[in-house]
Amino acid sequence: MLITEMTVPGAYRVEPEPLSDRRGHFFESVRASALLAEGGWEFTVRQVNYSVSRRNTLRGIHGTTVPPGQAKFVTCVRGAALDIAVDLRVGSPTFGHYDVTHQSPQTGTAVYLPDGVGHAFLALTDDTCMSYLCSQEYVPGTMIDIDALDPDLALPWNLKESPIRSDKDAAAPTLAEAVAAGLLPTWEQCPPRPLTAARAGR
Repeated sequence: MLITEMTVPGAYRVEPEPLSDRRGHFFESVRASALLAEGGWEFTVRQVNYSVSRRNTLRGIHGTTVPPGQAKFVTCVRGAALDIAVDLRVGSPTFGHYDVTHQSPQTGTAVYLPDGVGHAFLALTDDTCMSYLCSQEYVPGTMIDIDALDPDLALPWNLKESPIRSDKDAAAPTLAEAVAAGLLPTWEQCPPRPLTAARAGR
């Protein structure tokens, strides 16, 4: 698999290398040792979630307070999605920056999101199913919600109609409001491990 760091430090895009034959194809989606070698993160799965969405459903931006934190490995297993990672770490040199990944089962491309990086996606087809491998179990009251349509973030959803959103997502604060309310983790709480240090530990 090809693992490359996004423009949001500590977040990675994972592109599998499929093996094909007359039966179809096979690929590794995630290998913990590869993530550790490239990003320095020990990734242990403690919860697995799936979401199924109608076309034009917009979910997010979602994150988790630190502690407890919750790193995620997200991939699209059916349909297609426009997936966006947003740096929510106050004090980060890329705070408020984002990176876009197009996901589908055909490519198998996934994203690894560490603590402090928010996640949102737009379902591009009906019956889009997203898989989330999570490093921590869900703890009620620890979720961070940010408005995915925050005009200051200006995320490139390229919407042609109003998206379908939950009431909670539609009422979420903007990034500036979340900062003012002290809802976000800091860079000091969840900095990315330098790639050179991670590779030195191989």
